[in-house]
Amino acid sequence: MTRALNAQWHNLAFSAFIFREILDNPMEDETPQSRLKQIGMMSILYIMHQGHQALTISNITETTKLTRTGVAETIDPLVKRGLLTETFVKNSMGRGKARQFEISPEIFERIRSFQGA
Repeated sequence: MTRALNAQWHNLAFSAFIFREILDNPMEDETPQSRLKQIGMMSILYIMHQGHQALTISNITETTKLTRTGVAETIDPLVKRGLLTETFVKNSMGRGKARQFEISPEIFERIRSFQGA
């Protein structure tokens, strides 16, 4: 029971942290709609992360049914905010490069520090 409760607290803490981080720190020329899309995208990415799925543009488009451009438009501000880190890896065919993302480890560190307080 304790483990399940800890997972629920972690999920809630992650959602609250992302919500506050995006809404409290609007970027220049950013619309409220863009911020809401970013919150939604981070929720999806967190679920994919928990399921040990690679956070690539292809996997995200498959999950969300958005276009590659739609995914990139939502993810780019998240990278700019430092909520996601971006690396380039070989694509699934072994040729060319693919963008792969990771939820910033700093987010999890900050959440742990809140939970410990």
